[in-house]
Parts: sequence; C-alpha cells; structure tokens
Amino acid sequence: MRVGITGATGLIGGALASELAGRGHQVVALTRRRGVPGGLPAGVRSAEWNPGGDGTDAGLVGVLEDLDALVHLAGEPVGKRWTTTRKRAIRGSRVGGTNTLVAALGAARKRPARLLAASAVGYYGPRGDEELDEGAPPGDDFLAEICTEWEDAVGGARQAGIETASLRIGVVLSPRGGALATMLPPFRMGVGGRLGSGRQWMPWIHLADVTAAMTHLLEAPAGSLDPVYNLTAPNPVTNADFTRALGKALRRPTIFPVPGFGMRLAFGEMADALLLSGQRVVPRRLLASGFHFQRPEIGPALMDLVGN
Repeated sequence: MRVGITGATGLIGGALASELAGRGHQVVALTRRRGVPGGLPAGVRSAEWNPGGDGTDAGLVGVLEDLDALVHLAGEPVGKRWTTTRKRAIRGSRVGGTNTLVAALGAARKRPARLLAASAVGYYGPRGDEELDEGAPPGDDFLAEICTEWEDAVGGARQAGIETASLRIGVVLSPRGGALATMLPPFRMGVGGRLGSGRQWMPWIHLADVTAAMTHLLEAPAGSLDPVYNLTAPNPVTNADFTRALGKALRRPTIFPVPGFGMRLAFGEMADALLLSGQRVVPRRLLASGFHFQRPEIGPALMDLVGN
C-alpha cells in the first residue's frame, strides 16, 4: 500500500512512517519544504504541499492521485501560551490545512481509498469524572471548537467517496517529544509532582500503540471503519496516579506539586484547558474493532519508556 503522511516530521508522523515502512508499505511524506526530511526511514519519498493553499495545486493533486491511503497529522503544537496570534495559527493549521487537502482530493481523478485524519480528545472539553466514548457530545471551549471544525472539514472527503475516520488522539507518551519529554527533566531531578489538585484525568497512550492503532485501521477491510475513534489507552488515570507511576519508573520522589495559580500565571487559558482539567476517555470503538494494546496500563508503559 502506498500511504501519504502529512506531519511526517512530527513525533507521531515519524513513528508511523517507520512502522509502515517496516511492514512493507511505501510511504510518501507530504512536507512544506522540498527534499526528504531527516530522521525518516530509508526509502521514504517526499512531496511538497502548502497547507495554506486552496487545493488547486496540480502537484499536490498528482501526489494524492498516486496514493492508496492518506494520514493527515499536520498541525501547529498547542502546548504554548495561547495568544490571539497563536490561536489563529492553531485553527488555521488544522482547519485550513484540512480544507486544502480535501479540496485537492475533490479535484483528483483517482482518490485514495482511505483517509485517517487527526483530531484530539480536546473535542470533549473538560468533563470531570464522566467516562467518554466516541458517542459523547463535544465541549464548548476553544479546543472543543477547533476539534469540531477540524472534523467537520474532514467530512468533505467522506462526501467525495473516501472512507474516512477522525482520530481523537490523547496524550501521546514518548521520551522523544511531547508532554512526557517536557516532564522528564524535573522528575529526574526529583522535583516533579502533580499538577494542581491532581484529580484531573489524563487520557494517555503509548506512542507504539498510537502507530499500531493507525496501522490497524489502515489495514482494516474496506468499508469497516467508523467515522470516529478515540486513540487513548483503555485505562485512563488521574494526574496524581500518573505522577506516582512516573516517579516509580524513574525511582525518584514526587513531592513537589505545581500549584494551579502558578500555572495560570505562566500559561494563561492554556493551563486550564490542557493541564488542570482533562477527560476520562475510553477507546470503545478501537477495542470493538479487534485492536489489542501493547501497553494498556500506565505503570508498565512508563517503565517501558523511561524505566531505570
């Protein structure tokens, strides 16, 4: 299978490219710059695309016509203070970039049979202890609005006859990037601790399970996909439980909590949306599809990633 990946230079995209190449699939990295990005497996091709375009670029259309499947992961990181400019970039990279791809898919004479498009568990908004499967309604904060618009934009590909699934991805754990990589320095120094009350839920997932789940969905029989999947481990944990598990994996104390007011001073609105609240998300549809998690429990997952 020939699979295109936007966002192939990111943490998830790079790992997925390696997973697919290792399984014998041909991978095409859609990037904003010419040339094959560093760090990708040998044999990965690259193609240039402009997420801010209108989808009429003949080069992009031609690349899409040559694919069997497409995985759309590109988007600006959300883990920085949300200024007005930053919010505009987050929305534009996700909604605008998806609109560009969908327009190009609509212009293609031959289209990929399948599209997997990233979304996020932020779709649900802060929900306390409520257990959330794919049928739960969206929240009403900034991230929920972005995710709803993001998934609506993907609907255009479905209308064009492409089998499409939006992937509501949780907190992806890897020492090479993302939230865990940010946490590791203070925790390794023994000055890590829970965030705020620690009661907020963390819908986490091991990086290897993210790429395995995406591969599972790409290789699933035609016509078998649901429109939406939660890509989270089946056993979400609170931030306090995560903190204890990380301390145990690193053999370090975790006695220095980070107060919520300090995080709000440092990160503003983003602190409440991403760090001090959460979602108790479960991957009901992924489990029903027959997918088996390699690391379903937080303790063994963190020992695998960072254990001493």
